[in-house]
Amino acid sequence: MQEILNPADETVVATVAHTTVEQTDAAIERAAEAQRGWAALAPADRARLLRRFADAVDGAVEELAQLEVRNSGHPIAQARWEAGHVRDVLEYYSASPERLFGHQIPVAGGLDVTFHEPLGVVGVITPWNFPMTIASWGFAPALAAGNAVVLKPAEWTPLTSIRIGELALEAGLPEGLLQILPGKGSVVGERFVTHPLVRKVAFTGSTATGKRIMAGAADGVKRVTLELGGKSANIVFADADIEKAAATAPYGVFENAGQDCCARSRILVQRSVYERFMELLEPAVQGVAVGDPSLEATEMGPLVSRPHLEKVASYVPDDADVAFRGAAPDGPGFWFAPTVLTPARDSRAATEEIFGPVVSVFPFDDEDDAIRFANSSEYGLSGSIWTRDVGRAIRVSRAVEAGNLSVNSHSSVRYSTPFGGFKQSGLGRELGPDAPLAFTETKNVFLAVD
Repeated sequence: MQEILNPADETVVATVAHTTVEQTDAAIERAAEAQRGWAALAPADRARLLRRFADAVDGAVEELAQLEVRNSGHPIAQARWEAGHVRDVLEYYSASPERLFGHQIPVAGGLDVTFHEPLGVVGVITPWNFPMTIASWGFAPALAAGNAVVLKPAEWTPLTSIRIGELALEAGLPEGLLQILPGKGSVVGERFVTHPLVRKVAFTGSTATGKRIMAGAADGVKRVTLELGGKSANIVFADADIEKAAATAPYGVFENAGQDCCARSRILVQRSVYERFMELLEPAVQGVAVGDPSLEATEMGPLVSRPHLEKVASYVPDDADVAFRGAAPDGPGFWFAPTVLTPARDSRAATEEIFGPVVSVFPFDDEDDAIRFANSSEYGLSGSIWTRDVGRAIRVSRAVEAGNLSVNSHSSVRYSTPFGGFKQSGLGRELGPDAPLAFTETKNVFLAVD
């Protein structure tokens, strides 16, 4: 059993039973049976059921949002957006079943065609930072492609995923097709990796765990998609709109209390405008509204748990190079104020993923220096580039080793465009119009006419 705490006040929200190995095996077998019937449905019928699922989520947006506030500490405005995002993802991929087109390939002596066949059962393992949204990125395209899904939510934040599983049944999806299995990664997640009926594992979480999943999946020659850690750079050139770059920088790193693999946790500022940028950044950071996540005006809530709070705090010891801080509540809850550091380039804060509301700011000399430092990390997930020079924007975008970049913006993740990392930030690309293909196998068939 797992007690689920409200991170804003440390009260118990719920108690959730953990799934055993035996229960996981039984769920996977049910999923395999349900998948055969699901794949046999006409594509239009699968699409219709996915739209009904989206409608069910739409009717529960406020319920899901309030649940996420209590379970994860997300500000209510953000949580409503997240619940609506799940609906939107389902609607988007509901168009896919009727559009998984194969190809006819010119050959001599007959006809050659390809088909996109579902893999079967897909195991989705989600993190605690964005429980609803990241779950939908896995189950929606997987279901659209004709698969069944077994989903293990993070131990700390399972409640919205459990409710979404119930909504799937209420919408009419077949029993066993989408099952939510709360429990330990060492039990449920490990069984996804080792069970022969699970033909793909989609994992979002730490790089260390992703490596173990990748190694385990090799034994069964099963597919993996891994969305892992990040240490993204926010590069501000002297010709940029400095006022806008500074005003928006806090929201590129402090959203969700910095618990975001895409957080721009390293700000690189061209030396000639560094002092001016810091002058503008300070009031922007101190203006971030940190507090009770149930209040409409709150922009940043607490960290997810006490162990995570202690981990984040370890990156800001008493002798840290703190430039300035924002504010956070006192009393119960896992609160940490938005913090700006000016450390050395080789410090822990500069090189390791903190996953909290801590950002480091560094001066750079020229374009080559900015690119070299941005690429010095083992990670390569996201980042931003601020410049009015279109040529520079394209050059730097091509040169920075990251999977998702934005120019003059902090937005880089959309369900309608590919998402994934370079280097140790991940493996594979999902989201976008081709996402369902990541959950299929391509079959080639030659039909002789002689």
